[in-house]
Amino acid sequence: MTSPVYNGVLFDLDGTLIDTADDFVMCLNDLRNEAGLAALPDNEIRKVVSDGARAMIKLCFNLAETDPGFNELRHKFLDLYLNNIARKSRLFSGLENTLTWCESQQIPWGIVTNKGRVYSEALLKALKLDTKIATLVCPDDVTNTKPHPEPILRACAEINLSPEQCVYVGDHARDIESGKRANMATIAAAYGYVHSEQEAKSWQADWYTNTPEELNTLLQSLLRQASGNDSPLPASN
Repeated sequence: MTSPVYNGVLFDLDGTLIDTADDFVMCLNDLRNEAGLAALPDNEIRKVVSDGARAMIKLCFNLAETDPGFNELRHKFLDLYLNNIARKSRLFSGLENTLTWCESQQIPWGIVTNKGRVYSEALLKALKLDTKIATLVCPDDVTNTKPHPEPILRACAEINLSPEQCVYVGDHARDIESGKRANMATIAAAYGYVHSEQEAKSWQADWYTNTPEELNTLLQSLLRQASGNDSPLPASN
């Protein structure tokens, strides 16, 4: 039986392709300091980054969404984050090599995220990835966000590939569910902002990677056939 050939790769953004947690941690702890609260440990905040701004506000200020001041605090946090969006954020180790190799082999790569477009575009521009990406699909672009398959299907259409020709990489259950519902092969990025290793394994993705370096190697093996080139990806720095 012939193995499938994958001609493109799509990534979730925060916690999968780019390590953005330190900027969130900095902004949230700055707000806690303003409120007279002690800083929270980085690892506590990192675990909820992929759950979104509401989850981070709930954790850091022990508030429910219905509590007075919740939305005001969330908007203040997002404004602060936008103004500090790439002070510490970087591609995960080794993934710059993956993207460079994809580009050299004319293999399109893109991002499907639940992060708003204004924040996603600002982040990608700051990291000089905005001119390299083949597609960026954000909540602003669709009616239904992940775990619905609509964002992934839109991204595939924009790079002129079928879902069966692409791989989707994510660090949250909704990423894997969205990929599966789009009939796409999926990779769980367990190095991302997950609560535990077992949680990531429970998503039942097609593949599971525990480090960015493992993802680098896996994508090399999956995409090499499509490139028609047996040369390996550059070694991770």
